[in-house]
Amino acid sequence: MTAQTTRPLVRRATRADLESLGRLGALMVEQHYRFDDRRFLAPTPHTVDAYAAFLGTQLDNPAAVLLAAEHDARVVGYAYAAVEGYDYVSLRGPAALLHDLIVDPAWRGRGVGKALLDATFTALVPHRVPRVRGSKRSWTRYRWRSSCSAASN
Repeated sequence: MTAQTTRPLVRRATRADLESLGRLGALMVEQHYRFDDRRFLAPTPHTVDAYAAFLGTQLDNPAAVLLAAEHDARVVGYAYAAVEGYDYVSLRGPAALLHDLIVDPAWRGRGVGKALLDATFTALVPHRVPRVRGSKRSWTRYRWRSSCSAASN
């Protein structure tokens, strides 16, 4: 099978993945900054290392889900979600927030993002959250509702 037809393995991320996750996280920072440079952080020469360090703090967080999509021992995408309690600023109850979902540009359009999202929903089921929230932009692009139950997906 070729890379075009082989689906990557989606699994829990490990410390060995952090360099690749940092690279993908920096790509996400760049994309967000290009989308709205007044709202999002500007990329810097330290973004890869800083993002990797941040995601490294989430590996042992029991309220976080950090998944990597791997093909031929190379990380081609990742998803990061975290379970949060009541948020009186946003006026919402407990939920999981999908913070990051990014796929290497060479792998886009091959179902990697959907596989990561499906695996994230599955990994969130034991947390018994009543909803999963993400950015309006990501939900609209993939035609998902802005709030959905992890247990039913």
